[in-house]
Amino acid sequence: MYWFFVIIAFLLAGIKTQKPKKYQKVSVIIPAYNEEDTVATVVDVVKKVSFVDEIIVVNDGSSDNTEAEAMKAGARVITHVTNKGKGEALFTGYREAECDIIAFIDADIHNLTSKKVEAMIMPILEGKTDITKTKFARARGRVTELTAKPLLNFFFPEISFEQPLSGQFAARKDVLKRINFEKDYGVDVGIVIDADVLGISITEVDIGAIEHDMSPLEDLNLMANEVVRTIMSRANRYGRVIMIDEIGHFIRMSIVGLSLVILGLFTIFFVSFVPLAIGIMIGVIGVIIAIYYIVKVIVKSIVMFKKTPKGNLVRSFIKIHFPLIISIIILLLMISTFIGAAHFENGVLSIEPNSRNLIIYADDSARGNSISVRGPYTVDVAIEDELDLVRIPADAMMTLGVKENDTIQIDDSSYTIKDARDGEPNVLRLPKGAKNFLNLEEGSVIQNTRLKEVFEGSVITHSYENNNTTVYEQYAVSSKDVHSCTYEIFLDNSSIAYSSGIFKKNSTYDIKVNDESVTSFNFKKDSNVTFDYGNHTVEIMFNDKNTTSIKDIPRKNQGTFLNFEFDSI
Repeated sequence: MYWFFVIIAFLLAGIKTQKPKKYQKVSVIIPAYNEEDTVATVVDVVKKVSFVDEIIVVNDGSSDNTEAEAMKAGARVITHVTNKGKGEALFTGYREAECDIIAFIDADIHNLTSKKVEAMIMPILEGKTDITKTKFARARGRVTELTAKPLLNFFFPEISFEQPLSGQFAARKDVLKRINFEKDYGVDVGIVIDADVLGISITEVDIGAIEHDMSPLEDLNLMANEVVRTIMSRANRYGRVIMIDEIGHFIRMSIVGLSLVILGLFTIFFVSFVPLAIGIMIGVIGVIIAIYYIVKVIVKSIVMFKKTPKGNLVRSFIKIHFPLIISIIILLLMISTFIGAAHFENGVLSIEPNSRNLIIYADDSARGNSISVRGPYTVDVAIEDELDLVRIPADAMMTLGVKENDTIQIDDSSYTIKDARDGEPNVLRLPKGAKNFLNLEEGSVIQNTRLKEVFEGSVITHSYENNNTTVYEQYAVSSKDVHSCTYEIFLDNSSIAYSSGIFKKNSTYDIKVNDESVTSFNFKKDSNVTFDYGNHTVEIMFNDKNTTSIKDIPRKNQGTFLNFEFDSI
């Protein structure tokens, strides 16, 4: 029982010695210039926020009763003898505030509420961010849309706030020590830029709709000038002008060089009518230009990184360099393709690029995919216990019109077709005899379009299964796609197979059932062939559509067109 009291004693001691959460003092700074009509209302609203400890109104040389109204409302008032500008007013308040967190609120807001003030400050109190800036529903500011956003997007593309010039801010006082306060209307955007570049956490908070006094056009002109000056000053200080101007130029020239290298390689390997010397010349010039300007990009970038704060610079840096990065990746992929196609034998280096084959079906035939890429395929020898199999990748099967368990006759030997082995999606495995007969070597690479040439003359027996009936179609692989006819097979008025093939007009073709010849027919396009076998009626309907095929159907003296197997008669 004593152990129970010991545990309780330790728990109570732990609770007693826990340090209370540090209290954070909050000050609200209200810059005011001739705002006698609204300043008291703003102060009254802020006073209703329970965690606000101090309210300071900075009277920036007002000529009306702003100072008296603010004092009457209960704020601490600091007065500038002359009007020094919004930035100076904010800095004065920040310097005089005795707090951990400062909120800056304009004095001319007509519909400010305590909830809006709380929304600004709470994320900082909760430790979620270092600075909050507000966005709110109102007609879009002309200075924001026409001046601030375009310049920020150009020099600081990582800054994407909806209202970068919002006058309502809150921040930890210790982070404000790192920020340079502008003396005028540029103070808002200056804080946003400094925080972003220095890596200070800044969050945009939606406080709903607010109603401001509309500034006259003369004031907007002054504001626009000060905002532009601030953005350009920061862009110059943080190296963004160099990034956009000098480095941007070097990047563009680097891309030109890389593009010439790619053009040279493409010309050498794929454009036969352009002399080899011209392709080499284009590539060499591209290499020289690319190396020269890429070195300049690297050197200038290193200098810029050393001179400017790191913060969020990396994001802008990546955006600026992205086109160059993509060009380098394209070139590396192209070079790796050529290296992979290089063969060195007997002192001779040969490069034969082999590409995949893009297949786009333009007809309305029912297929799983209307677009696919196929090949290339690498030749390998059949493994020891599969000497009666030919392993053909699924994409190659589609090209040859075959499927698993069909048979292929190569020379005098017949092999069963199987899919490629797991982990070998593009490996074509052939028994040694078949490989030698087709004049292939281990490691040979075959493009998808060359399959029909490689297997030309090979005899395929392709099967169609339907309930208790199997139909075997036989054809020789043609090296060229030739005009063909489609045909559909009906068994007892039900369609059981649909295919196409190359038929010779007025040639005779043989049909068998269970390997016994039952009928022959003289082929004529758009004709039908019908025969009965037992209780079944078979009809073959031909249609001379505008199609092509590599299936050369054997005539009667060459083999069998179709062979039917019925499980029951």
